[in-house]
Amino acid sequence: MSNTTTPTPRGDDMPLMAHFVELRTRFIRIFLAVLGIFLALVGFSRQLYDFISNPLVALLPAEASLIATDVASGFLAPIRLTFFIALFASVPFIIAQIWGFISPGLYKHEKRAALPLMLSAIVLFYLGVAFAYFIVLVPALKFFVMFAPDNVLPMTDIDSYLNFVLKLFLVFGVMFEIPVATMILVLMRLVSVKSLADKRRYIIVGCFAVAAIVTPPDGASMLMLAIPMCLLFELGLFMARLLVKDTPSDDDTPHLQQAS
Repeated sequence: MSNTTTPTPRGDDMPLMAHFVELRTRFIRIFLAVLGIFLALVGFSRQLYDFISNPLVALLPAEASLIATDVASGFLAPIRLTFFIALFASVPFIIAQIWGFISPGLYKHEKRAALPLMLSAIVLFYLGVAFAYFIVLVPALKFFVMFAPDNVLPMTDIDSYLNFVLKLFLVFGVMFEIPVATMILVLMRLVSVKSLADKRRYIIVGCFAVAAIVTPPDGASMLMLAIPMCLLFELGLFMARLLVKDTPSDDDTPHLQQAS
């Protein structure tokens, strides 16, 4: 005669309203964290904008400078930058709050797989932004300044420059998540390591195509994104080969199993 074994519960059986209360509490914590960092940095908003704009200012002719085409731009652009920096600095705390909310509903093997992936995602995003600022930004700006016509004095609006820089940082931050995305796809059994390896040539072409679309229109910036994307894909593939051996088999998944 066979019996059924009850799977390990995923966490407290909290009522739906209790989940909403906890979610609201965590959103309030995130808001207060971002607000606190913003208020701590807002007094240095001009210096922060100077730090972001120094690579461009160093390339402009002596008689050129950044300009503000709107009356409030000189005030709002540094404030907006300060908010994004506060949000950027709060990412680990935001991830911790998300993890605290979802982790009680995960099995042990899911926690073991998810936590390293989340930590890796944070580190890789920061690395992508740092790579964009220290490696890519100056060559991209130099391309635009060098190819300006002789009778045109390059003078960029501070809002336009901020949008350009934030877009560049976001693109590189997201693209550096390729190893995490690769491992998630493999761990969720959506694709296999072998199929990704077999399609390597198409993925490489896709990396160059994406880099050509999202980066400034110069070859250096495209290569500076496409080559790391290819290397990061290979890193994700290598890590997936290691992790897939440690993922639980179908017999270990918490479904009802027949016990004799």
